[in-house]
Amino acid sequence: MKTWTKLIEESKQEIKEIMYANKQIGQFNFDKVLDAFVNHGVTDTDLNGTSGYGYDDLGRDKLEAIYAEVFKGEDAIVRTQIVSGTHAISLVLLTLLERGDELLYITGEPYDTLEKVIGDSVADFGTLKYNGVNMNVVPLKDNRFDIDKILSSINENTKMIAIQRSRGYSSRKSVMIDEIREVITEIKKVHHDIIIFVDNCYGEFVEKEEPLEAGADIIAGSLIKNPGGGLAKMGGYIVGKDDLIEKVSYRLTVPGIGKEMGASLGELHAMYQGFFLAPHVVIEALNGAVLTSHVLEKVNVTSDPKFNEPRTDLIQSIMFNSSEEMIDFAQSIQKASPVNSLFAPIPDSIPGYTSPVIMAAGTFVQGGSLELSADGPIRAPYRLYLQGGLTFEHVVYALEKALEQHLKS
Repeated sequence: MKTWTKLIEESKQEIKEIMYANKQIGQFNFDKVLDAFVNHGVTDTDLNGTSGYGYDDLGRDKLEAIYAEVFKGEDAIVRTQIVSGTHAISLVLLTLLERGDELLYITGEPYDTLEKVIGDSVADFGTLKYNGVNMNVVPLKDNRFDIDKILSSINENTKMIAIQRSRGYSSRKSVMIDEIREVITEIKKVHHDIIIFVDNCYGEFVEKEEPLEAGADIIAGSLIKNPGGGLAKMGGYIVGKDDLIEKVSYRLTVPGIGKEMGASLGELHAMYQGFFLAPHVVIEALNGAVLTSHVLEKVNVTSDPKFNEPRTDLIQSIMFNSSEEMIDFAQSIQKASPVNSLFAPIPDSIPGYTSPVIMAAGTFVQGGSLELSADGPIRAPYRLYLQGGLTFEHVVYALEKALEQHLKS
């Protein structure tokens, strides 16, 4: 047996209790999703799409009701017209924040793609700064919410507090639902009217609860990440309080129409079935990340989080000594992909990112982050962000290939 194969088999045995515990989370969340399907009486006709204006799209409306039930919101928008997670997040920010308002991010600087949404100056058309919205940032302190600093940073113009659940391209820890609950409780004790928004990307179904259950007012994410189950080809979602969702719907389309329009075309089948599969597929990817962390520790490659740490998203950060090592590892992941395995990814400029980015993603859906992929900006410290895996077996296969390359070098 190859050295790396033996290491992986040993790790599987050593982490089997953690993987079993994760399977229990998967069962809990699966029950929640299937209950919603049953409660709303999904039929085969709901899987058909509409064209044109999309009036009276009963399948679309029912899917949104299911999202609202599962994520514990009053209403939801689940649309193919939302092109990415960044778009979903931006719809919330650009709708609910007006001139003179302040946005306070309490998990440090937001993800790279939001930098262009926030804007550098008032001359950046369409951005928050162009619209007269200010932003302030409170970093995490020792990977925890700095509650005292947060409370002292809130002023009369603070309209919204934003939480990015996942780490993004940073070295900080992702924040657990219990931590989100704690900070929201403290904020709401004093500031009842502030809108609490959570960027939920990469976090759906990793824990038994979602941010709305922890007191958030509105959340957003991408269908080509966790909730799409690997089947949704496009789209995003926003769930929260009904008055906030109504306002956001007016930016998605136009005032007076909102959610009433928006053709689903032929995508509802994949969106329904993907959401049905999502709790299972998420745990496959989660256990793949636990295994990856454990095996890398055995071969003295630093990664985060550790295999036995609590997790709230699918991302495994892997640290390298140089850009060459980082690129080499990413290329080994590409070679283990079901699509485009013959290509070698190289760093390049990508819209929305400030540094060249390498993206290894031989996925069935372009940019589908629930499928196994690895990406990161080429800048020191050199961190590659590995995420996803529709099946645990795929993660094992890719890990073997990556280790083979690592042990050669």
